[in-house]
Amino acid sequence: MEKPQILIVEDDLDLSEMLNAYFRVQNYEVQTAAWGEEAVRLTKDHNFELVVLDIRLPDIDGYEVCRRLREQRHTQETPIIFLTEKRDRVDKLQGLELGVVDYITKPFDIQELRLRVRNAISRASRTALINPVTDLPEGSMVDDKLNGLLLSSDKWAVLLLSITSLNQFRERYGFVAADDVLRAVTLMMRNAVREHGGEDDFIGQLGGEDFVIVTLAERVGKIRERIENRISQSREYFYPLRDREKVREAMEANHLRLSSGVVQHSDGTYKDLEELKAALHKAAVPPPAA
Repeated sequence: MEKPQILIVEDDLDLSEMLNAYFRVQNYEVQTAAWGEEAVRLTKDHNFELVVLDIRLPDIDGYEVCRRLREQRHTQETPIIFLTEKRDRVDKLQGLELGVVDYITKPFDIQELRLRVRNAISRASRTALINPVTDLPEGSMVDDKLNGLLLSSDKWAVLLLSITSLNQFRERYGFVAADDVLRAVTLMMRNAVREHGGEDDFIGQLGGEDFVIVTLAERVGKIRERIENRISQSREYFYPLRDREKVREAMEANHLRLSSGVVQHSDGTYKDLEELKAALHKAAVPPPAA
């Protein structure tokens, strides 16, 4: 089992070395940084489960480091514990507003810090199965659902939905605009399942821009049609107002179109999960142009 990786950002070298040695003994992989800019750079090269962050640093302060980490997509949800001599309520509130999960003041009890680190990583790992943008299950939760179909005798159907060119859209307009697209598509899927599906239907996120809906064969056609129609009608409104004059060009290039495909129980048997996923991606095609 891989050791959790943590980053300690502390300009007091004696304290930094002590924390480094202590948490390595506690079975963590540890990186240290004495400067805020250095810490931000390290987060781009490593996937940390948690950051212990001092507020007072020689260059940029801990608040600015925290702000930058929250702006980076891959560290947006990384737990951060502020480690500081400050005890002012305003300082604590400022940290909490930036998404800091905990706050411990110097001098501190090392055992207390260890428990706070452990608990913060544990909480984060429990919520990691839910996508923070769409609030949909992902990862092993989706795999478990699809695996269950391999031996099921129900007349199931799986609908794969994929948003084309979302990465290019994100590069041009930023991840906030792209996240808004994901949330809008999620809402359309939920509404379609509520109108044409059943209580046991499942919606999950298979990847960054891929979604699956597990339903019954008799329902999947109406659900698919409903979602495709709604996205076709709404696609131009995904673009910022300043670029609305370029929407037609983007739409003709098939940006933010929806590819979809269906695999059903009647299509045959699948030996494993990977074979089922491969069949889904093979089945996915864009809808006919309007």
